[in-house]
Amino acid sequence: MKRVLLFSLPILIIISVIFAVFGFFQARSTQERLIDEVKSKAKAVAESMELSAGQILAARDLRKAQRLIEKFETRERLQGCVLYDREGKLFVITKRFSEWKDKQKPYLPEVISQKNPRGELEKFGDYSVYSYVHPVLDDDGQVLGLIEVIYDTSHVSTRLIGLWKRISVTLIILVISILFISLLTLRQLFVLPIQRLTEWFTHFQKGSTDAKPPISDTGELGKLAEEVEQVALSLRVARKSMIEEAQRRVEKEDLWTEKRLRDLVMAKLGENSLFVVSNREPYLHVFDAERNETKMMFPASGVVTAIDPILRACGGTWLAHGSGNADRRFVNSRNKLGVPPGDERYILKRVWLTKEEEEGYYFGFANEGLWPLCHVTHTRPIFRETDWQMYRKVNEKFAESLVEELPAEKPFVFIQDYHFTLLPQMIKQKRPDATIALFWHIPWPNPEVFAICPYQEEILEGMLGCDLIGFHVQNHCNNFLDTANRLMESRVDTEKFSIVRSGRETLVRAFPISVDLGVFGTPTESVLQQKEKIREELNLAGKIVAVSVERIDYTKGIVERLLAIDRFLEKYPEYQKRFVFIQIAAPSRTHIKRYHDLMGEIDELVERKNWKYSEGDWSPVIYLKRQFTHEEISPYYQLADLCIVSSLHDGMNLVAKEFIAAKHDLSGILLLSRFTGASRELTDAVPINPYAIEEFADSIKGAIEMPAEEKRRRMTRMREIVGRNNVYFWAASIITELTAVHNTQYLRKES
Repeated sequence: MKRVLLFSLPILIIISVIFAVFGFFQARSTQERLIDEVKSKAKAVAESMELSAGQILAARDLRKAQRLIEKFETRERLQGCVLYDREGKLFVITKRFSEWKDKQKPYLPEVISQKNPRGELEKFGDYSVYSYVHPVLDDDGQVLGLIEVIYDTSHVSTRLIGLWKRISVTLIILVISILFISLLTLRQLFVLPIQRLTEWFTHFQKGSTDAKPPISDTGELGKLAEEVEQVALSLRVARKSMIEEAQRRVEKEDLWTEKRLRDLVMAKLGENSLFVVSNREPYLHVFDAERNETKMMFPASGVVTAIDPILRACGGTWLAHGSGNADRRFVNSRNKLGVPPGDERYILKRVWLTKEEEEGYYFGFANEGLWPLCHVTHTRPIFRETDWQMYRKVNEKFAESLVEELPAEKPFVFIQDYHFTLLPQMIKQKRPDATIALFWHIPWPNPEVFAICPYQEEILEGMLGCDLIGFHVQNHCNNFLDTANRLMESRVDTEKFSIVRSGRETLVRAFPISVDLGVFGTPTESVLQQKEKIREELNLAGKIVAVSVERIDYTKGIVERLLAIDRFLEKYPEYQKRFVFIQIAAPSRTHIKRYHDLMGEIDELVERKNWKYSEGDWSPVIYLKRQFTHEEISPYYQLADLCIVSSLHDGMNLVAKEFIAAKHDLSGILLLSRFTGASRELTDAVPINPYAIEEFADSIKGAIEMPAEEKRRRMTRMREIVGRNNVYFWAASIITELTAVHNTQYLRKES
C-alpha cells in the first residue's frame, strides 16, 4: 500500500489542486449570480411600490400603507418591507420582520440627501440579508419617504455548501478510483510476479522443486529472475553441503557441545527456527531506585538455566512474560530485543500481563493450584474459578503472540512447564502444521492426586495438543499415561509410550535435564579470588563448609535441612565451631501467603539455632537471602566441602548438577534427596531422606568423614555422567524426537 501511495501521490496532488481551483471559481461565480438575482428582485419590488407608496406617504394614510406592505409578505425569500417618512422615521413595517425597526440604520440620511437608491448585504442577528432602499419622490423631485425591501440571502450559503459537497464527493470518488486502479496495476505488474518469484526461490534453494523461475519476461523483471535463479542455485548447493557436513560432524563427535547441538539443529531443523515459550524470561531489566540505575538480571530458575544455552547455540525466538519493572524501555516496537546483551544469539519477545492477570494466572492457579498438587508436599492446593479464567486468558494471550511470529510452514514450538497446559491445543487450532513439544519441569502425580483438580479434563485436553510431552524421569511419564487412561477417553499405547486422543497421537518420553559443564567448569582467576575473599569475610578458614542453593520454596526442604543440621551438631558436638552451613536462598512468590509464612519460619529457625550454638565469632548457619547470579554462586561451590540438596519432591534439581560441574578439582561430596529426579542419575551421591531427621544428621557426619579418595572416585563418576548427559544432550534428544515426529506426520500426509 505504501508503494501504491508513492506511485499515486503526485497524480492525486495535481487533481486535488485542480479541483480546489475549479471549485473556488465556480463557487464565486455562483455566489455572484445568486446575489445579482436577489438585487434584481428587490429593485423590482421597490419600483413597483413607488407610485402607491408616494400617494400613501403624501396623505400619511397608515391603514393603506399597512395593506400595501402586507401584499408582499408572501413573496419567496422576501423577509420584510418598510416605509419611512421624509425624515427617515419608520412609518410602517411588516409584522413578520418587526425586529428590523430596532436596528441602527445610518444609511437612511444618506439616501434622503442624495436621493439615490442603495442596496447592500447587512448582518442581522445570526444571518445576513440584502437591504434595498428606494427614495419616493413627488413631482417636484422632493423626497416624500423611503421604501426598504429586505431579502433573505441564506439560500446563497446553502447553495454554496451543497456545491462544495458535490465537488468533495466527486474528488473522493476520483481519488479512491485512482488508488484502486493503481493498486491493481502494481499488483498485476510487480507484486504478483515478485511473490511468485519469492515462493519459487524459497522452494528451489531448499531443493523441494526443480521448476524454472515463473517470470519469462525479457525486460528488467526477466533479468532479475535470471540473477535470482543463479543465487538460488548457489544457495541450494551450499545449503545441502552445510547440512551434510553438519550431519557428519554430529555422527563423528561423542560429547555433546554447543557446536555439536548447532550442527544437529542445522541437520534436523534446517532453516526452521525454534520457538520457546516460558513464563520466566531469561533476562530482565530492573530499575534500582536506590542507585538510580537499571540492571540486567539473570533470574534464578532451572528452566532459564537449561534453555538459555540451547538458544544461544541454535538461535530462535523465546516468548516470556516481561516481569522486570524496566523491561518496556528496552524492547522495540514489536516487544522484542536481542539477547544475551552485547552478544545477541537469539530473540526475546516479551508478553505483557496486567496485575490482575499475573495474580490469577501465575500466583493463583499455577502456584497455589498446580504447583502444590504436583509436588505432593502436604500443602493443600487451592483452585479458584477466577484464577482458572485468568489462566485461560493468559494462555490465549501467549497463543496470539506466538502465532503471529510463526513462519508460513512447519514451525517447531517448545513449551515449558505447568504455566501453559492449554497453550498446545490453542496453537494447534490455529496452526495444525506446527510441531509442538511440552517439557514438564516438575513432578507429575498419580491419577488419584491429579483427580483433585476440578479442571483436569481441560488441562489434559490442552496438553494432548502436543506431539511430544517430556518429563525428567520415567516414573513421571508412567503417572501421566495412567492419568490420561483413567481420567479421560483416550487410547494409551504402553509399548510406544503414546496417547491417542481425537485421532492425534502424543508421544510421552523421559528426558533428564542437565546443565552445561562449561558454565561452572575450570574456575577463572576472578572466581578463585572471590572464593578466598568470601572465606576471609565469613571466617571460614579451617572450617568444614556445607552449602545449599535454591529459591525459598516449601518443596526444597529448607526447614528439614536446618533441623537436621541442628540434630547433627547436637548429636556430634565435636563438630561445633568446626562446621559452617551456608544457605543461599532467593525469595520468590512472596505474594502467596504460604511462601510469606515460610520466609518468616526460616528466619526464626536460623536465628534460634545460631543463638543455640553460637560461640565467639562462630555461628553454625550463614543465611544469604537474595538473588545470586551464576558468577556469584560459583565461588561458594568452589569452597564448599559438602552440597546439601534435601528437596521434599523435585522434578530434577539442577543445583546438584551445578555443584558437580563446579568441582573441577574433584573435591567435595553431594548429599542428595531420594525424592529428586537427579537421584536416579547421580547414584554416587550420598542419599538422604529429608523427612528422617536422625538419619539425615548421620548422613552429614558420614559425608564429612568419607575418605578423600572415595570422594574423588564418586565425584569423578558423577562428573562423567553430567558431562556426557549435559544440557546439549538433553536438547539434542528432544529435537531428534521432535523432528522424527514431524517427519512421520509429514509422510502420513503425503501418503
